[in-house]
This record gives sequence, C-alpha cells and structure tokens, in this order.
Amino acid sequence: MPKPYPEEFRRDVVAVARKCEAPLEQIAKDFGISETCLKNWLRKADIEDGTRPGLTKDESDELREARKRIRLLEQEAEVMRRAVAYLSRDVNPKMMFPLVRELAADGIAVAVTCRVLGFSRQAFYKWNTDPVSRRDWDDAHLINAALDIHAGDPEFGYRFIADELPTHGIVAGENRVHRLCSQQRIFSVFAKKRGLHRRSGPPVHDDLVRRQFSAQQPDRLWLTDITEHWTDEGKLYLCAIKDCFSTRIVGYSIADRMTADLACSALRNAIALRNPDGTVVHSDRGSQFRSGIFVELLTCNGLQGSMGKVGACGDNAAMESFFALLQRNVLDRRRWSSREELRLAIVEWIEKTYHRRRRQRGLGRLTPVEYETLHQTAHAA
Repeated sequence: MPKPYPEEFRRDVVAVARKCEAPLEQIAKDFGISETCLKNWLRKADIEDGTRPGLTKDESDELREARKRIRLLEQEAEVMRRAVAYLSRDVNPKMMFPLVRELAADGIAVAVTCRVLGFSRQAFYKWNTDPVSRRDWDDAHLINAALDIHAGDPEFGYRFIADELPTHGIVAGENRVHRLCSQQRIFSVFAKKRGLHRRSGPPVHDDLVRRQFSAQQPDRLWLTDITEHWTDEGKLYLCAIKDCFSTRIVGYSIADRMTADLACSALRNAIALRNPDGTVVHSDRGSQFRSGIFVELLTCNGLQGSMGKVGACGDNAAMESFFALLQRNVLDRRRWSSREELRLAIVEWIEKTYHRRRRQRGLGRLTPVEYETLHQTAHAA
C-alpha cells in the first residue's frame, strides 16, 4: 500500500488548483498525481472551509473516537455479563482465567477483560502458558481419592479421610484436606444428638473406673451400655461391650426389647470371644445391669462390676462416644423400614467399618483390629 502524501504537499496542490485557471488534468499531471485524487483533495478542502456540506476532519475524528468508546463499553458490558454467568456456577475465583480466554476467542481484548475483572494481564499470560500447575494437579488427585474414600464410607469426615489417604499413596496435611473437602462439599453424615431419659436405681457396684477410660492390656476394662432407635416396625435395642485397650466392640446383642437378657446376651458373647479373667465391666445404673441375672453372670465368670453416678453421662463417656458415632453414621442416616434392615446395617458398620476401616488417632491411626494384631505380635515376640 503506497504511503499517503504529506499534508503540506496536499495543501499546496489544493492552493495551486484553486488559484490557477489551468484544467485539473494539467495540474494533476504537473504534480504527478491523478485527476481523481486532486478532485478528492479539493472536495475535502471545501468541506473543511465550510463551503460544502459534510464532516470535517475534526468531526470525523470525534465520531471515530465515539464509536471506539461505544464499542469498548459494549465489550465491558459483555465481560460483566459473562462473568456473572460464570461465577453463578460456583467456580473458584482463581479459575476466572478460562473466561478471559473464551472472551478473547470471541474478539474481546485480553486487556479489556483483565481491567474489568480486576487482575493483571501478566497473571493471565502466566496461567495461559501453564494452565494446570503442579499444585492443582496434586489437588485433583487428592480430591479424587477423597471422593473414593467418602463414597465407600459417607460417615468419614475430613480427619478420617486425611488418615486414610496414605493408604492411597497420598501424603497431605489435615488443613489442606479440610480446605479441599470444604470446596468439594465432602462432609461426614451428621445428625442431631438425641438425649435419653431413663430412671436409675441404687447401684449394686462401686465406681472402679472414675472416668479413667484407658487400659494397658486387653480385657482389663470393658464398658457397656444400651442404645435404641426407631424403625417402622418399632424400636430396636443394641447392647454393646467395648474394650478400652483397643476400643474394639468385643460383644454385642440386638433385640426388639430392652431386657436384662439383652445385656446378658452381649456379655456372654464377649466372654465367649475373649475368655476374660478379672475384667472390670463398667456400666450406668440401668435396671438391666442391676438385675440379678447380670450380676450373677459377672460373678460366675470372675468379672468385677462397676457403676457410675446417677445422671452423670461423663462416668461412661467413652461408651457414649461410640454410640454417638453409631448414631451419626448409621442410625440417623435415613429412615429404617424394618428391624432386620437396621440390624444388618449395625452389624455391618461395627464389623466392617468400625473394626477394620475406621482409623483412630488414639491408636496411632490404626484400626482396632490392626492395633490388637500388632500388640499380639509384639507380645508373642
């Protein structure tokens, strides 16, 4: 494309053409331009002088700037509209950069989008060079592993997910797991706690535990209690016995009536499984644990009974803690249509999840079964 003629040259040619009476063809030939070009110069000069209607150069420049400004405002409005739609999808703010790339493909300059959204072009171009950082890549793998863990056991919160991640080959801090689980809405299934109101009678045993829920050896201290839950067929009762050494449930019994036979059945199961000798069995002052047959069962098997005070749930807090887990993770997760359905769910959670999958920090992030196995191996060695 040829370069335009200098403005001074154009003014001189127009002045000569206006002053000289020679034909325009001759004047154009003398200055080495075409006759059409000379006529255009004369027409524009007449417009600038006001002798001919039309837009002057200043008016043309002003109109051009106005159109440019209008186009820029339209682009800014489009950026805001697209940004609102983008943010409504719960996208992390740091992922606004893909929107900049989409708008650039639609003809909106990167500088305009970055100015409207409030970040620098350098940050966008740095991200565009490497869209997926190593940190994002590792976070994605961690989130996938957390989703797999949570899908198998929805009651697992971020703490248990963090304890389980090393088995998937991922090492991450608890705060990082909490942040990513919160972003992805990976939460444990929790329910409202419900209080139990029962009458308590006089104790038949002294309190031998005094809220010291720890043991150095297996089968030295057992805790027991009874919980209940509604089904469409009526209530279902669970009596469980917990070993304070490994927090394992060494015996349990499930029935549709809360009788002394329920507590005795759980104790018989624990005795058959563990063969204890001199074990302290601590409970509350429920009538089932004060019954003659339960006390006789303790005495016949060389076990010592223990009971807390009236209305002091802290005297059996470690057992209440287990029932709270059971309440959140199984009982309150949904409505149960039958007692048999709830029974199977309780048994599966105790034997499969609580004993063999739920890691506990008090046990060095081991499951109760793993902890007892390591202790037995060390004891044998």
